[in-house]
Amino acid sequence: NGSRAERDVHKSELSADAAERGEYRHYMLKEIHQQSQAVADTLAGRIAAGKVLDATFGSSAPALLEQTEAVHIVACGTSYHAGLIARYWIEEYCGIPCSVEIASEYRYRKGVVPDNTLFVSISQSGETADTLAAVRAAKEKAYLTTLAICNVPESSLVRESDLVLMTRAGQEIGVASTKAFTTQLAALGLLTVVLARYQGMEMAEERRLTALLTDLPTMIEQVLTLDRKIQDLAEHFAEKHHALFLGRGAQNAVAMEGALKLKEISYIHAEAYPAGELKHGPLALVDEDMPVVTVAPNDALLEKLKSNLQEVRARGGELYVFADPNIDFENGDGVHVICMPMHIEDFQAPVLYTIPLQLLAYHAAVLKGTDIDQPRNLAKSVTVE
Repeated sequence: NGSRAERDVHKSELSADAAERGEYRHYMLKEIHQQSQAVADTLAGRIAAGKVLDATFGSSAPALLEQTEAVHIVACGTSYHAGLIARYWIEEYCGIPCSVEIASEYRYRKGVVPDNTLFVSISQSGETADTLAAVRAAKEKAYLTTLAICNVPESSLVRESDLVLMTRAGQEIGVASTKAFTTQLAALGLLTVVLARYQGMEMAEERRLTALLTDLPTMIEQVLTLDRKIQDLAEHFAEKHHALFLGRGAQNAVAMEGALKLKEISYIHAEAYPAGELKHGPLALVDEDMPVVTVAPNDALLEKLKSNLQEVRARGGELYVFADPNIDFENGDGVHVICMPMHIEDFQAPVLYTIPLQLLAYHAAVLKGTDIDQPRNLAKSVTVE
């Protein structure tokens, strides 16, 4: 109406160093190596005395989260993979149903909203068009409340959501998301612990889970010491045109993220499948020219995973395994094993097993000579449908 508008002044927390590559050849490599600090920043001030602080999600959050009886997560791309992992955590530790949906599909079905369902959206930029549209559609339905997990405090997603949890990844310049993903997992870990507390989880278990979260930054640094070994391993992918990624349980979403990273920046066609689905079609693709990448934590599904991998070797497939050091995977004909530097608990595994797959994609892309930070046909923030 022509009158003068007064707006609050917000000081940016970004430093000039964030826009420089420094010692790194590409922004993506820099951002992979920043993950320890980014995860530490995301957890900072949110855990005390073995407990996730109630104020983490805002002053109105405790009353709403205490009422939560189900969770519905929507996201796109890498953020969708983070949501898939969170589903395993929420159902295992909280004992409540959790559904995960690609945001671009959410508006085009007539979904049923269970009572007291928390609607969670995940986005690095907070400007992803499909995710924003999903949140606006959710506002018209009977959800308990909406929670945004986001990296940009000034974004539309943050402004339009009832509750907010910022990831504090800092500026991410490379189109292929790395530190945004692992900080989303850290944030979702915090959410899982809080929801589990309201569902009756004992304090001793909360202390155990928060300790596993706070150990992550140091463990990420240890995993990054595998960089040189993974660089050598990537030479096997230099002339490949296809790759298959396998995982079981929550690690299936890690495999999906690994496949996405490889196809995004190296332009190698990569697909991910639950390892148990091999016999239902993907096994037909396996031959000596098809590298098969898998992550093998020492968990309840390990023996089943080993059986699936034997099927791959029996058909001449080349296996590339990132394995727990306490299991008996050995290098051999057609089997290439890189052991993780330490044993990793289930709650930590998705964060830590993702990092070798990021490095594998990066080094394969370097050998391919692609534009790693700005892959063809892609944009950092997808602001159109």
